[in-house]
Amino acid sequence: MGIQKDRAKFNVGGRIFETTATTLANAGRDSVFGAMFDDDWNLSCDVAVTEHFIDRNPDCFSVLLDLLRTGELYVPQNLPEKLLYREALFYGLLDHVRSAKWGPFDGNRLRLARSVTGQAPGDGTAIRAGPDGGCCVAHGSMVHVYDWMMEEHPPINLDYQRVNDAGWVDSENIVLSACERLGKGDGGMGLFSASTGDLRYKFHVKHENQVKSYTAGALSFSSDYKLFSSCKGRSNEYGIGVWDQVTGKQIDFFYEPPGWSLGEADKLQWLHGTNCLLVATLFPRKDNCYISLLDFRDKNMVWSWSDVGAPITDERRVRDAIAMEETSSICVVNEYEDLGFMDLRRNAGSVRWSSRSRLMKGKMPDEPCYPKLALHEGQLFSSMNDCISVFCGHDWVLTSRLRRSYGGSICDFSIGGDRLFALHSEENVFDIWETPPPPII
Repeated sequence: MGIQKDRAKFNVGGRIFETTATTLANAGRDSVFGAMFDDDWNLSCDVAVTEHFIDRNPDCFSVLLDLLRTGELYVPQNLPEKLLYREALFYGLLDHVRSAKWGPFDGNRLRLARSVTGQAPGDGTAIRAGPDGGCCVAHGSMVHVYDWMMEEHPPINLDYQRVNDAGWVDSENIVLSACERLGKGDGGMGLFSASTGDLRYKFHVKHENQVKSYTAGALSFSSDYKLFSSCKGRSNEYGIGVWDQVTGKQIDFFYEPPGWSLGEADKLQWLHGTNCLLVATLFPRKDNCYISLLDFRDKNMVWSWSDVGAPITDERRVRDAIAMEETSSICVVNEYEDLGFMDLRRNAGSVRWSSRSRLMKGKMPDEPCYPKLALHEGQLFSSMNDCISVFCGHDWVLTSRLRRSYGGSICDFSIGGDRLFALHSEENVFDIWETPPPPII
């Protein structure tokens, strides 16, 4: 854009501020200040000669103007952060504030930012990171929703229907899957407002043109606005359902084949590169583990693996699985945080384990939580007891660990909005891990 010598003057709540076009341009087109420039990023003539009055908080304006000048955020102790966020929203600068508070996600540079204690007495079901840095936490039939400032919104209450999974459609909408209540039907899935907790609509399952009651389990989303869920009904509604996220209408159903397990899946993962769905049903939900890739275009199971018939020990029992498209492999983990790998180019192949069990034996807590896996921007994450391990590189070398001493074992974690959220089992507390912003040179 080049250095501009044009100046602009503002009267904000009675205080005079003067700045340059270069500083204002840092706010971007989508801000209040973006309208002051022409297509060539020159200040409009009337802007340069007119004092503009803005009836807003001058202390917050001073902080935000300094952020545009330097790229650094300094908030005085006497200025409530919530007030600053409100003013940043007015000027269209919330993204600038977030970027200054924490940097792009890097598992090896994460720092514990804060811990949040909820109202429910432990035994959390799931935690899911939102796209804008917020999260939601499921406890039994209750889901607590937080925005990126960790302000809690009205909770979502499913009236004694246990929540099995949750997923963010966008920053304003959450999908919840729930158990069917015996004798009362209900269950299934619904789309809820993240800000009010109101139910927008339900996702129904139809079998032979009749709406069926069902239990919805694991969730996944595709880039073309499809929603996937494992389904367990009373008659023939066992399998994976597919719905349109926008309309809520069912568009497909992959029925569970004999001798396999789909309807009770613990994990679903949409693979964007191959347009297939990973479905994993794991111990202890079932006595054996079933992992498969489904292609809905021709209703075909294109890859599968199971430990049925194989001698199983604790060291080799799969607790979680995740597909890694770049290496055409699936990573699994056992209860000792040993990682195993399977080649997707070979059907029903064996698991190649990396042995670290000797390090973990004798260190298991009284009530351990099963390990969970996540993959984010080329880094692999695995939860174990009260810490989360970070693996990097071609050979997935352990490069760092995230740990805190309060709350007990980690029962679930989730990454999104450049944050990592970790939910503890013994106390109703979750941690927020952030990457510090890069230094200003």
